Amino acid sequence: MELAVPNAMRSNTSTDALELLVAATQVEMEKVNALILARADSHVELVPELARYLIEAGGKRLRPMLTLAASAVFESDSVHQIKFAAAVEFMHNATLLHDDVVDESDMRRGKPAARKVWGNQASVLVGDFLLGQAFMMMVETGELRALEVLSHAAAKIAEGEVFQLAKAGDLDATTHDYAQVVVAKTATLFEAATTVGAMAANAHGDQIEALRLYGLELGWAFQLADDILDYGGVSGNMGKNTGDDLREGKMTLPVILALELAAPEERAMIISALGNPEAGEDDVAEIVRIFERHGTLAAALAEAEQHAQAAKSALGGLPDSATRNLLADVADFCVARAY
Repeated sequence: MELAVPNAMRSNTSTDALELLVAATQVEMEKVNALILARADSHVELVPELARYLIEAGGKRLRPMLTLAASAVFESDSVHQIKFAAAVEFMHNATLLHDDVVDESDMRRGKPAARKVWGNQASVLVGDFLLGQAFMMMVETGELRALEVLSHAAAKIAEGEVFQLAKAGDLDATTHDYAQVVVAKTATLFEAATTVGAMAANAHGDQIEALRLYGLELGWAFQLADDILDYGGVSGNMGKNTGDDLREGKMTLPVILALELAAPEERAMIISALGNPEAGEDDVAEIVRIFERHGTLAAALAEAEQHAQAAKSALGGLPDSATRNLLADVADFCVARAY
């Protein structure tokens, strides 16, 4: 079933692709959001209280929208796309709860992280509850192929979190190590979201593969852009959360490349700030200047653009439609954020 992309919005070049996607999926996302809130309910009061705190805080809801859009590429009356999209969002929110505990994060979506309100134990356990609800919804559809996709993604995401934790502050981390983290922690859920969306529409094998590859490459582009944004983007717009990855010791691509290229005194400066929660704005600004001297943010952006192009190329064999074109625009938008 083709998404209705508003004509007025198509002609408005100032409107970004995410806004177009939000408008095009609005009707079905209302059903997804209603299901999410219903399935976050429990007789244990703390469970819905904490879950709704995170869910109602907002966020882009990009992943479930991608599930809906992937399904809508095809001329098919999809049956399970609402539950698939809700399951994807539950998985995403579960990982956010777990990540904030692991990273000892204080803020999430502009509000105190759930762990700061209810504690680490409650955050972990409610994250587990959301994962359980995600898999219950998948089982209810009876679609074992889709259940396999999401269960594999859940295992891989957890594995990626453990690997990133092991590599935090590791000065010998390589670009290969970084790739493992990106694929596991971010790209895998994007990949699963678009794959199950295609499955919901009873797409053929090569069509499912095209959308699987699109999601994987889109996830790559999205994460690279996020890693660049943590240092103010290529334009260097420093904000209040700039440098959080640096303080947490995350070995993102700009850091790994800079450590390879930096002069000894520059390398020492990066090392002194890496994993240091007390690193101030001036410290982060100096690290950004080192990145700029060696072009590491620009190099990360170039790689993000390559992945966005690969995502768009993956769509080439799919039926020409407004939805397919919108998905291509979303790939460009994900990278454009980092400028």
